[in-house]
Amino acid sequence: MFKLTSLNLNGIRSAATKGLQTWVAQTQPDCICVQELKAQAADVAGRFEEIAGLKGHFHFAEKKGYSGVAIYSRHEPSDVITGYGSTEFDAEGRYVELRFDRPGRKLAPKLSVISCYFPSGSSGEERQAAKFRFLAEFYPYLAQLKATRDFVLCGDINIAHQEIDLKNYKGNKKNSGFLPEERAWMSELLRGAEEADDAVQALTSGTGKPALEAKHGGGMVDVYRKLQPSTTEDAYTWWSNRGQAYAKNVGWRLDYHLATPAFAALAKNETIYKAQRFSDHAPITVEYDWAFN
Repeated sequence: MFKLTSLNLNGIRSAATKGLQTWVAQTQPDCICVQELKAQAADVAGRFEEIAGLKGHFHFAEKKGYSGVAIYSRHEPSDVITGYGSTEFDAEGRYVELRFDRPGRKLAPKLSVISCYFPSGSSGEERQAAKFRFLAEFYPYLAQLKATRDFVLCGDINIAHQEIDLKNYKGNKKNSGFLPEERAWMSELLRGAEEADDAVQALTSGTGKPALEAKHGGGMVDVYRKLQPSTTEDAYTWWSNRGQAYAKNVGWRLDYHLATPAFAALAKNETIYKAQRFSDHAPITVEYDWAFN
């Protein structure tokens, strides 16, 4: 089994003081994708190159104390990609991809694990406009990547897709993270996934044509919703620091595993860990029936 965790740290130094390393050592994921490092290379050197024996691969933001993503892996990747080719957003340290390619492997011989931190638009119109620019250029990038390999993107997407993905959906319809345009973007990314999944099933059972690509939409799979299609309060991964949002479980589901259909089909179980807090987000872990060898 391949155990994959995603967690927005809201600062790696802060998360470390709250027991992050101990928890990773106890849970022993194969990879943990983290977002919002809020650190640069000099801050990581000598302290966070590894966590619990997992080697880190980083994409730092140019701005100090801002953004930044990493993947800590127990296994050595065949390649590391930092940034996705954006003239605007690569400077913000939002994308790192580890490739685990092995031509002779039966399942997903070409597989990427991605840690990505989508922009937030909650600070005002300027950043919301930037978020829309990110979404517009990131969608075709994912489509292009999907045409060449299987992948699972883990990260803080900063979008609650459906009404069941946040507590106060009625009061947030005009707020960043639950805007109609953002939700439509997610719907389009996931649209066609069912058709693509059916095609995979048909191919593997030998009962249909090998039409693996979805005919419409992005054809991606929201892995948590594949495993838990109707949960509400249990699905939240982020809580505001205002008021008593965490105590009252007034939360949002902002952290995702988004996978290509063939790899999403390997997902067996999921956990959102809430017994201990490392940041304002909770780690989400999915186990996939897949091996590196």
